[in-house]
Amino acid sequence: MAEPISSPTAAPAAPSTAPSTAQSDFIREVIRQDNEQGTYGGRVQTRFPPEPNGYLHIGHAKAIVTDFGIAADFDGVCNLRLDDTNPGTEETEYVQAIVDDIAWLGYVPGTVVHASDYFEQLYRWAQYLVEQHLAYVDDQDPETISAQRGGFGRPGVESPYRDRPAAESLDLLERMRAGEFPDGSRCLRARIDMQNENMWLRDPVMYRIRHLHHHNTGDTWKIFPTYDWAHGQSDAIEGVTHSLCSLEFNSHRPLYEWFLAHLPLDRPAPKQREFARLELTHTITSKRRLKKLVDDHLVDGWDDPRMPTLRGMRRRGYPAAAIRDFCIAIGTTRNNSVRAIEEFESFVRKELNRTALRRMAVLRPLKLVLDGWPADTEGNPVVEYFEIVNNPENPADGVRRVPFTGTLWIEQDDFREDPPRKYFRLSPGREVRLRGAYLVTATGVVKDAGGRVVEVHASYDPASKGGSAPDGRKVKSTMHWVSVPHAVDAEVRLYDRLFTAEVPGETTGEALDDLNPASCETLTGAKLEAALADAAPGQVLQFERLGYFAADTRAPLLFHRTVGLRDEWAHIQKQQSK
Repeated sequence: MAEPISSPTAAPAAPSTAPSTAQSDFIREVIRQDNEQGTYGGRVQTRFPPEPNGYLHIGHAKAIVTDFGIAADFDGVCNLRLDDTNPGTEETEYVQAIVDDIAWLGYVPGTVVHASDYFEQLYRWAQYLVEQHLAYVDDQDPETISAQRGGFGRPGVESPYRDRPAAESLDLLERMRAGEFPDGSRCLRARIDMQNENMWLRDPVMYRIRHLHHHNTGDTWKIFPTYDWAHGQSDAIEGVTHSLCSLEFNSHRPLYEWFLAHLPLDRPAPKQREFARLELTHTITSKRRLKKLVDDHLVDGWDDPRMPTLRGMRRRGYPAAAIRDFCIAIGTTRNNSVRAIEEFESFVRKELNRTALRRMAVLRPLKLVLDGWPADTEGNPVVEYFEIVNNPENPADGVRRVPFTGTLWIEQDDFREDPPRKYFRLSPGREVRLRGAYLVTATGVVKDAGGRVVEVHASYDPASKGGSAPDGRKVKSTMHWVSVPHAVDAEVRLYDRLFTAEVPGETTGEALDDLNPASCETLTGAKLEAALADAAPGQVLQFERLGYFAADTRAPLLFHRTVGLRDEWAHIQKQQSK
């Protein structure tokens, strides 16, 4: 007979390096009470336990900020535990991606472990429950077991193997482990209460047979624990004090507590508490649907900038600090809600306004020729240089020298041959300011055979160097520009919402039916200020008047629009207050 098993020594505590959330909420209040009562000797240990079957997304970011932030607030430790109990869906690629994404988000786990590290201990505890007549091997197939569970208002049906002698179940369990039986032919179930109102307590499955290769344990195991059997027991093994989960696991908590109450632990059992998930409008976080987007080539991989994965957000240029700040601001609550993506983008915009260097870029170029621009003794156009501030929000970022010539690129939208009312940009006879350079007035155009304007001619005021007229006359528009001989060619991608509906699938029944076919516009002829050729992969810069853009992490001279300059969230709030 197996002896009662005590949990191994907990992982050594180390201060979390996570940014503190410094909040007060219902979970922190539980921890304060436990500390006052000495429940865990003043220790606070949490864990972030993702399954490595996909890439982390914005919903995981909320859990990461909560798990690591709470540990930091109480000088505790938060571990990363890979919940790898489903060998058919898990891969080493996802494990490494999870580790990398957490580091990018700004957190350092106390230690990195796998649920599969505990498979031997979990098995021995399973043997213990069988010996106590609290678990049994069931020979029925999964479909029969599922049907016998009944449902809400419908009674469960006890398995004919429920009273199987412990010795027989122990023998079968050992033979299951050895790989003697085929998949689905047997399983190990907890013996609890088939009539309980909580469906999770109706003799849940603890082990199922899977003849599959496991990324961490290889071919050693032929049986694998279910989430509910591995979760709480892994917490106990590690010494977790507070196991924080999203709200959908609230109904699992009685089973979590039942398992721990019936095992011979040598310290107080961890407590599970649940908090609201993070969902955004125009976004999905279902791993199954996200995987379908990737597999069906509807997006450019898991790191497509339209994806809600941390990889995608990183490639798009969303700062880790903005993601953290947003998750902290919405708080730890008990009520699920869908947050407006515009609210999230306001945090992105605020962070980038503070940190992003300014540059000039023309996305849809139109040539502007300054008539009368001087030439040097060899007949070449004179090149002037203007000093332009890199970031008005941070004087320490200094200035840069930008080349200027008599032939420039401007945005097509910045010129109208026949302007509408209240159009203050360049048009025949109208004077405008070129950013940091001169005041210019359009004098004529050159058109192609189809009548399209391909070149604008203008005069310039040499006395307005720097952008101001000596006589103090005012202009109503300032335009950005790029010198033609110094321009760098680039590809720029502009993004709209990946899904047209605020809540994808709410009216169509399937989220992917609301996919936006126009969610990405690619511009291949953009003209960039020369300094942008030196943008580091992943660097985010403000293209003046156009928005914030991130240099691609894969290809040079490819930029993704992170977010526009207009604060849509402030506009929404203003409209709602009317």
